This record gives sequence, structure tokens and C-alpha cells, in this order.
Amino acid sequence: MTELRIAMIGHEFMGSAHSQAWRVAPRFFDLPVRPVMAVLCGRNPERTRAAAARLGWEEAVTDWKTLLDRDDVDVIDICSPGDTHAEIAVAALDAGKHVMCEKPLANTVAEAEAMAAAAERAAAKGVRAMVGFSYRRVPALSLARDLVAQGRLGRIHHVRAQYLQDWIVDPAAPLSWRLQKDKAGSGSLGDIGAHIVDAAQFILGDTISEVCGTLETFVTERPLAAAHSGLSGTAVSDETGPVTVDDAALFLARFTGGALGSFEATRFASGRKNALRIEVNGSTGSVAFDFEDMNVLHYFDGGEDSATAGFRRIVVTEPDHPYVGAWWPAGHVLGYEHSFTHQAVDFVRAVAEGTDPSPSFADGLRLQRVLAAVEASAASRTWHTV
Repeated sequence: MTELRIAMIGHEFMGSAHSQAWRVAPRFFDLPVRPVMAVLCGRNPERTRAAAARLGWEEAVTDWKTLLDRDDVDVIDICSPGDTHAEIAVAALDAGKHVMCEKPLANTVAEAEAMAAAAERAAAKGVRAMVGFSYRRVPALSLARDLVAQGRLGRIHHVRAQYLQDWIVDPAAPLSWRLQKDKAGSGSLGDIGAHIVDAAQFILGDTISEVCGTLETFVTERPLAAAHSGLSGTAVSDETGPVTVDDAALFLARFTGGALGSFEATRFASGRKNALRIEVNGSTGSVAFDFEDMNVLHYFDGGEDSATAGFRRIVVTEPDHPYVGAWWPAGHVLGYEHSFTHQAVDFVRAVAEGTDPSPSFADGLRLQRVLAAVEASAASRTWHTV
């Protein structure tokens, strides 16, 4: 095999990010096989053709099921809304296609269980599946994981994680699929809270075992988007529809290894655009990260002389930092899009080498159970075991 032919479903925000990754990965990284952007699938024929031409795909189609029997398609990349993930992923894996699926893996635990089972069946036949948590591939967060794994922080006591956005603070912002539970599964909890749960578990190499949380919806009705308008800067109609997901989620957590965690995900933090923040405190050190300064990791070494000890600002752009050696000279910073390229690189290498990519669908299922436990906890106002 010299090529890995990709078919991608969905071409909005995540579809654009994945397209850029597939385009760039073989041009900067030495890959065992070359990913080929073969087919783009979307619901609207005209818009899908235009997106394929703009983003660099060879062909545009409107029925994802036609991809399953095509010998010239090796991978199905799922970038569509959450309510479509389970049906597409299970069918694709059963048809022998490798699958990359955007996070969260599914809208419910039952769907995630079916997807994980399909991935297990497929793996026995050499077919691979991965869920896309791109922040794992930010070099500074990968470095944080390395420091924890090396024991540089000692025994981990605390994790603090936030994901702060403000894109729906305005009550006149239109109702989109992300604000509808039947399509998105949940709101800030699943959309951005999933990222900080995965980042925390990734950095610690540990899993959440128990949660206690609360959810809140601040704006319960929003105007419907006018016909034929997009989601960004759209015209709205005089009609409104109900918001059926959470606007903010906060929860406490216990990790299997004994650490305590606090998590906050909100789309109502005025002035915060994409502030994914995480701090890990151990018995001999700490690390702290903020995605709005994504090339920097702050590290505290508790073994230093107290007279000069303090957080050290590490600019994570050296060639020996995770992923960075394929890019620019030290100090020439990376951006949001690079994490998707790193994700594509890891996926291609795993498929070519016949190894299981990470995070797996089983990892996605475990995270889905965390989200479900938070929702159950919020409803009962008690601690829930994951």
C-alpha cells in the first residue's frame, strides 16, 4: 500500500480543519503511506461541490452509504454532527473501512458502546478506528504528559481544567444544531467539556472514576436562522426555538489514582474566545497551560532553591519537543491547525504499521461515560460513579 484514500463526511468547521490536515501532513512529515483526499460527502450537492473544490478534494458526493462499497476508499473521516456518528462509524467499520471520528464519540453511552464494539470487531481484521481529540497533539500538552510520565511532578494531587468561550453570550445568537440535544447530545459539557476531560486524562495517564456536577442553561429560547443562511453571522427569523442543551457545566472529579479534579466548561465567559486551561499539581512540581498562549507550558520544579524557585515559562518550539521537529526553526510558533495535522500523521502511521491509534473508540466510550455521569449527577445532585 502506497496510498491511503480518504473520504470525509462533513465540510463545515471541522471538515475544513481536517481537510487542511490531510493536505499538509504528507508535505511536512515522512509518512509510510500518502493520504489522498479522494471524496468529500455533504448533504447539499452545490455546497459540497464548492467545498470540495475549495478544500482540495477530488470528488463530491451526497450519499455516504455509497462510499462503503468503493474499493478506492480506505478511510472514512467523520466530521458531521454527533447524531450521525454511530450509524456512519459502525457501517464503515463493518465494511472494512478505517475510521477517524470527531469527538465526542457519540451522543449517548449506548451509541458509543455500539461504536466501540464495531471497532473491536474491525480490529480483529486489521481495521483501525480513532476518535479525534486534537488538543492531545498540541506540543505543549504532549510535553506536560511527558513530564508527568517521567515523575517530574511526583504524586499528582490536583487537576484544574477550564474551557471558556463566549460565542453565545448574545441571546440573539441563532439556534444552531450545537444547541439542540437531539443533534449534539449535550451542550458545553460534550462540545468543549469533553476536550478538558480528555486532556486531563491524557496528561495524567489516569481515568476519572467519580463525579459530582451541575449544568445550567442561561438562554432557553433563541431565534431560528433565516432560510439559506449559514451559522456564522447569520440572519435570523422572527420565530424562536428552544435550547435543549446546557450553556455551562461544572463538576468535581476523583481520579482512579487518587487525584482530585475540578472542571468548568462554558460558552458564556464574556471575552474568552477559546481558553482551554489546565493546571496539574503534584507533590514535587506543577504544570500549567492556556490554549490562548498555546506554544507555552509553565513548569514549576519543587526541588529548586526556594529563593529563586517559581514557574518556568517553556516555549515549546524546540526540534526535540513533541511533533515540532517537522516544522519551523525554534521560536517560530505553531497554531490551532497544526494539532489536526499531527492527528492525521498519527492516524496514518498507525494504519500503515497495523497498530491501534490513540485515542481509541474504547477511550471515547470511557469519556462518554464520564459525560453521562456528570449529567446524571446534575439531575440527582449527588456524586455518581463513572
